[in-house]
Amino acid sequence: MPKTLPPFVYGAVYFRKSNPPREDWERDYAVAAQDGYAAFRHWFLWSAIEIAPGVYDWADYDRQLDLAAKHGLTTIIAEMTTTAPEWAYSRYPHARYETRAGARLESTMSGSCVTGGFPGLCLDNDEVRGLAERFLRALAERYRDHPGLGGYDIWNECTYWEDVCYCPATTDRFRQWLREKYGDLRALAESWQRHSLAAWEDVRIPRQLGPYPDVLDWLAFRVDNAYRLMAWRRDVIRSVDPDHPILAHGVAGGLTRAAGYAADDWRAAEVADGYGLTWVACRKGDAPWQQWHAVDLTRAAARGKTFWHAEAQGGPLWLQPQVVNRPRSDGRIAAPEDLRLWHMLSFAAGARGLFYPRWRPLLDGPLFGAFGPYGMDGARTARSRMASRIAKWAAAQEQADLWRATPVRGEIGIVVVPESQRFAHAQQGDTGLYAASVLGAYQGFFQHNIQADWVHLDDIDAYDLLYLPYPVMLPRAAAQRLRQWVEQGGVLISEGCPGYFDQRGHVAPQQPGLGLAELFGAREAYVEFTPDLLANLAFTVQGRRAYGGTFLQAYRPTTGRSVGWYADGRVAVVDHACGQGRTRLIGTMPGAGVAAHPGEPAPLFADLLAWAGTEPHVRCSAPGVQARLHAGEGKVFLWVVNPQPFPALAQLELGAAWRHLRPVGSRWGEEAVAGEGGSLTVTVGGRDVAIIELE
Repeated sequence: MPKTLPPFVYGAVYFRKSNPPREDWERDYAVAAQDGYAAFRHWFLWSAIEIAPGVYDWADYDRQLDLAAKHGLTTIIAEMTTTAPEWAYSRYPHARYETRAGARLESTMSGSCVTGGFPGLCLDNDEVRGLAERFLRALAERYRDHPGLGGYDIWNECTYWEDVCYCPATTDRFRQWLREKYGDLRALAESWQRHSLAAWEDVRIPRQLGPYPDVLDWLAFRVDNAYRLMAWRRDVIRSVDPDHPILAHGVAGGLTRAAGYAADDWRAAEVADGYGLTWVACRKGDAPWQQWHAVDLTRAAARGKTFWHAEAQGGPLWLQPQVVNRPRSDGRIAAPEDLRLWHMLSFAAGARGLFYPRWRPLLDGPLFGAFGPYGMDGARTARSRMASRIAKWAAAQEQADLWRATPVRGEIGIVVVPESQRFAHAQQGDTGLYAASVLGAYQGFFQHNIQADWVHLDDIDAYDLLYLPYPVMLPRAAAQRLRQWVEQGGVLISEGCPGYFDQRGHVAPQQPGLGLAELFGAREAYVEFTPDLLANLAFTVQGRRAYGGTFLQAYRPTTGRSVGWYADGRVAVVDHACGQGRTRLIGTMPGAGVAAHPGEPAPLFADLLAWAGTEPHVRCSAPGVQARLHAGEGKVFLWVVNPQPFPALAQLELGAAWRHLRPVGSRWGEEAVAGEGGSLTVTVGGRDVAIIELE
């Protein structure tokens, strides 16, 4: 019985009751094995298995594991307690999810498997959680000793709907959370400024968003509660089967969806043994930076754990709202070359496994024909042949050292402070302004082949140079942490209005607040919170013009030095030395400037690296081509990724730390030609990569 998984796992989601048809299973498994697949993942749907209380129908699922063992594949069991039996909806109506508007959700069909029971019942209700635990225990007991089992996936895409749940059981759980945070009702009443709370029963879930302490507490509770229940699922399964790995995958939503959907990639990855992401170009867009940012985010959240591209596009998507009116070239109609690029890009960003969301398409529902590399009837296609080529290459023993190497640390880290995003959501109703800043900053560095890592505030000690986007609300502890990091020698670049609001949504009368005026050596002289008027806000720094946006803050330097100005002469940028470190405060959001002007160059971000005295790992002459270094066990590999449909001749210059290395072979694509002083030249095919071994 396998207790560990291969170093690189290539697979697909196969069985989503009742697709594919039963008569094709044996043939499909044989084809998958011949084509180099190592694993299948299946949705083990609670609503389809526990057909009556305590009565389980395992027949279809038994067959899947038996076929896996027969054909040399391993099985990832995706538990789906997010779908509840129909009889449970009837017997426990109080446990149905309740929306913000007070509606109770009925059992619906899922477009992803055409089975009823979605979205499940609220597990804050003890009796329903007890039923779900009974199901999970029965599941693990049945398959823990099966030779076809490889592990469990305990939460598909690790996100809740924003609009649920407001039921009485969740309200009680929220009150318990508040008791643990505040200790007594009077402290809560003072913090919330709801001074007439006379009993805990008076405490309710806020049903309207706003920049207030009760809303911020509610958003924080949702995240805590989500990962409490995720850990509960893990612990139930592990109590029965302590041997097999427990996995999960999100949607790389920790920057754009965390506040409303409780999608925190760091929290999710902390719970599981291994983590992953769903990312399909047809829904997200095919601009290369988008997939890079998502895989980079997942790698950061995994904190050294193995992570997979757990759902990667292998076929087209037809009628979903996300794709309508978008061109074929934007991921809608996947060609074999697209699969090659998308998969290799994920590997270049550190993914060490890949699954398709379908091995072959569904035959029912709105997602018919979607995502799978094989045909509707399971026949091989040009796409599946490309998938097979990559699968066999990845599994070859010759690549074992390649997968043991991991991306080197980026030249700069973009700091992620979850509370900042939650405040943006509470204040504005969504996280659009926050996302524009963080994603725009990533694009600005990406444009110059600078590897900007996503860095949770807890992990900043691993970096010497940080960029702080959208710091409009910071908890006091976060401000203190950043100041301490700078004083100890760190170099911090911050966007405007840092610490304008504290963790309660309170504005300090003197800005920057939270002691940050001393960190940055400046005081606020003027401010505008007018994002609708600032889309083309420009400033200059050291003679270079750049775009900002969202908010405008101008400064009066105290112990700092003015180095940048707005067009009206107000000070836009202040440099300062603090302790052993340095800061640069930019009074607007350059990330938002990049997001608002996506087709224009953003030299500011290369200039920021030069100002900090940090050299890029790799300079690349070819526009649009990305180069990344991986290192491990004495080996170094250079990945060169060309997303364009035509070949590119890339002249590469290694940074000082790598300049002594020379190309000694190719693992994929053309050989590189060595030049002088750490330079090399390589031709990369269209929608392809080159992987160069260096020594």
